[in-house]
Amino acid sequence: MKRPRGALLDLDGTLLDSNDAHALAWVAALAERDIHVRRDDVRPLIGMGGDKLLPAIANIDPESALGRAVSERRGELFREHYLASVDPFPGVRALLERMRADGLTLVVASSAKSDELGDLLDATGARSLFSAATTSDDVARSKPDPDIVTEAVRRAGLDADELVMLGDTPYDVEAARRAGVRIVAVRCGGWDDAGLRGAAAIYDGPADLLTRYESSIFAGR
Repeated sequence: MKRPRGALLDLDGTLLDSNDAHALAWVAALAERDIHVRRDDVRPLIGMGGDKLLPAIANIDPESALGRAVSERRGELFREHYLASVDPFPGVRALLERMRADGLTLVVASSAKSDELGDLLDATGARSLFSAATTSDDVARSKPDPDIVTEAVRRAGLDADELVMLGDTPYDVEAARRAGVRIVAVRCGGWDDAGLRGAAAIYDGPADLLTRYESSIFAGR
């Protein structure tokens, strides 16, 4: 197995405890348009971009006037009402510092919108450790399509087989595998091992991965 030279990192649900906040923002944005959905139905879709989520939850074309308006309003609500409650999972900065100490290039591969990226990076408490970032605004299709991961590979300046991704949803697993990138998953985003099937390894969260880092794929094991 080739020792990795870089790590691709999802943000929401992987480094940040933010999946509930995103789900609530979608529920609120849709409710303002008199479209009522349950948080528990939206929550499993977090990790996709709005181009996938809106058709799945409300049969709305994301390119329609309604779809664009709901998506924009969701972003406003998230930043105004939910972002302040978002914290990194335990061990995030220490894990990223460990990866950097190993010489890994760290690149974000997130389905977030570009106008949210800065705030989310700040919320990790480790913004300076990332070398580059890719969002859903940089590509035509969000996860589980491979576009975000493929673009993150390009921005890392490495070959796909020199990278390992860290994610928390089946959409991360599928996107990484379709892009030819090995992936490690964490349960802290809310998915169980069955949902994360296909990952090379599964950990409880960043702190658990850090504890077992020396035996992990990131260390070339």
